[in-house]
Amino acid sequence: METTPPPGDLVWGRHAAEAVLHSERPLHRVWCTGELRFSTRFMEVLREAKASGVVVEEVSWARLAQLCGGAVHQGIVLQTAAASSVTLQDLLGRCDKSPEPPLLVAIDGITDPHNLGAIARSTEAFGGHGLVAPQRRNAGLTGSVAKVAAGALEHLPVARVVNLNRSLEQLKDAGYTVVGLAGEGGQCVVEIPAGAPLVVVVGSEGTGLSHLTRQSCHQIVRIPLRGQTPHLNAAVACGVVLYEIARQRWLGELHGSMPPPPTPKRQPPTVEHREPEAAPDLTTAPDLTTAVEKPPQQAADPTAGGGGPPEDAAAQPQPAPPVAAPAATPVDPDLTWSSSATDRDRRLTVHVSL
Repeated sequence: METTPPPGDLVWGRHAAEAVLHSERPLHRVWCTGELRFSTRFMEVLREAKASGVVVEEVSWARLAQLCGGAVHQGIVLQTAAASSVTLQDLLGRCDKSPEPPLLVAIDGITDPHNLGAIARSTEAFGGHGLVAPQRRNAGLTGSVAKVAAGALEHLPVARVVNLNRSLEQLKDAGYTVVGLAGEGGQCVVEIPAGAPLVVVVGSEGTGLSHLTRQSCHQIVRIPLRGQTPHLNAAVACGVVLYEIARQRWLGELHGSMPPPPTPKRQPPTVEHREPEAAPDLTTAPDLTTAVEKPPQQAADPTAGGGGPPEDAAAQPQPAPPVAAPAATPVDPDLTWSSSATDRDRRLTVHVSL
């Protein structure tokens, strides 16, 4: 009996899986048996992978054998991702740096990798700022998705979230208008408020938007169709809506062979690093003269005859403030250090050779 060869993005076997889990290679999903999931060798690393957005699923040995085409899997199979994902907070931070209203696309039940790749490609091509994809019941960032996206995943950040509806509420709190696509929508696609920060939600290929997702949307829009075809493909419908938003934002101002405006930057915010302050130059005579010949003004000696310094005080060397212990620092060759003791205390005299 012939078996279907496993996809090229699968890794199985305990040693190979452990090496991938400890590396920085992005992952989409982990299938493992219950006994391996709670083993001391894999328990902590699988917990960290799940916390970072990787789907960890407990399955049977027969299911693992089916995934890897009958190979010896030793209880674990990994599926690597074609691109790294970010958190929703990181995506919002990137959008805050954009000079124009952000445009995000969220998917709700898109299980076909070709549709997901086409949606990512259209989002990046029309100037979108990111993609929001739930971890479960959606296609992952696999090699098939990356192939259809045709390089879009290298420039478009994708946020993997646990709960789409909770994420939409967070986006609404951040000032975004959530627009869902459905054939029975109460508003036309041209009524989308393109000037505001937007989240366009695309439903699944068969059932469309879920009931909870519809309740999270500010408005449900439809694409009017004149022909006999009742509806469009999910990826095609998303492309039509993105084109309409682009037409309202910047496409309507183009004429003839005018080039489109530059693509908004999608890189993460950079942290400004302050340069260390330069140390004062102690090798020049003017700086040394200023530091030595102009000490802080001190109170007059009460035993002196007058209230101020004598007339020839400028010609006399001024003693430096008392020093507890000389610092262990390199001595400049132009400085000669000497010490003298008196009955009252010990002072450090600095002579400057100019």
